Amino acid sequence: MVDLAEKGDLKSIPHEILEEAYKAGAASDDKRAGTFFHIDQSTVYSKVNELFKGKIELMDIKDALQEYPWLSSYMWRTIQKEKDEFTRRVAEDFSGGYFLRILPNTEVIFPLQSCLVITQENLEQRLHNIIIAEENSKVHLITSCLQHSTATAATHIGVTEIYVKRGAYLNSTMVHQWREETVVRPRTAALIEENGTFVSNYICLKPVRDVQMYPVAYCKGNGSKAILNSILYGHRNTFMDIGSKAILDGRESRAEMISRAVTREGSKIIVRGSIEGNGQECRGHLECKGLILDDESFMQSIPELTARSKSIEITHEAAVGKISDKEIVYLMTRRLSKEQAVSLIVRGFMDASIMGLPEALTTEISRIIEIAAKS
Repeated sequence: MVDLAEKGDLKSIPHEILEEAYKAGAASDDKRAGTFFHIDQSTVYSKVNELFKGKIELMDIKDALQEYPWLSSYMWRTIQKEKDEFTRRVAEDFSGGYFLRILPNTEVIFPLQSCLVITQENLEQRLHNIIIAEENSKVHLITSCLQHSTATAATHIGVTEIYVKRGAYLNSTMVHQWREETVVRPRTAALIEENGTFVSNYICLKPVRDVQMYPVAYCKGNGSKAILNSILYGHRNTFMDIGSKAILDGRESRAEMISRAVTREGSKIIVRGSIEGNGQECRGHLECKGLILDDESFMQSIPELTARSKSIEITHEAAVGKISDKEIVYLMTRRLSKEQAVSLIVRGFMDASIMGLPEALTTEISRIIEIAAKS
């Protein structure tokens, strides 16, 4: 267990935790519109940049529920308490989580960040997060979930409910950096109103024992849009069951899902995708590409497309295979070893440009991918 000083002081967070957080996408306060740290079972830091005070609210969810009685109506609206055993555990008892609200007509030029950290061995961390992007607001959020070297095994259960109001834009990037014996169970749902846009990016490149997640985007409003991307890398003894679902109810609503997955060392990855078209003139596209680096690994793509009107158009594309020998030979003629050639191809395959981030953020995420790919 890592000892912490007084709550609310960033200096209370040990340097080694901050260093790990920076590797997982976090940055110093002056480069973020707001910062939130939850370590083990406590929120230890929450701060909004001076430029955005009065425009952004960021605090522990339990404090927010006391300050805003109306917030309770947002709890368990998009996710049922009885969905599965993990939602039931969070409903019974949770240590906290973050409440993030971007006020109407606010464009946040710097990304916000939340860091969810485990330092205790065999800890089960249960969190409930709520994000509200009010009308015509625009924001980018980076969530870094990581585990300190003092804990080799743990369980993380995180319920996240997201509300994108009319004309709002929310781009949420989640970076997972757990450890080899950790079980991870995120449960996420987003409700998107008229002309709202929700972008969800998920990156998991470090060893982890078992991850199972299936975020759902409800495109309720006319012209609403959901984009769900994932970049996955499977290590030894890793099992990932990663999916996403979009339900298109609004007229001319849109959904796009793109996945890139790499398996090696006997790892197993299942990539699921589901687009359900109910409203008139809906459009959707699902794309999954995978690389298998050895004969012991396993990868499966499971697409599901549903249309309930002749005006709906939903498409799917999938490809799973090995790295082309021609590509490796070509790079080796450029004086690269075989290992260097494979690493270069894998890094190019896991391209952060699929995530639709601003250039500065794409550079940051590319740096994270580069560090993981080299290792």
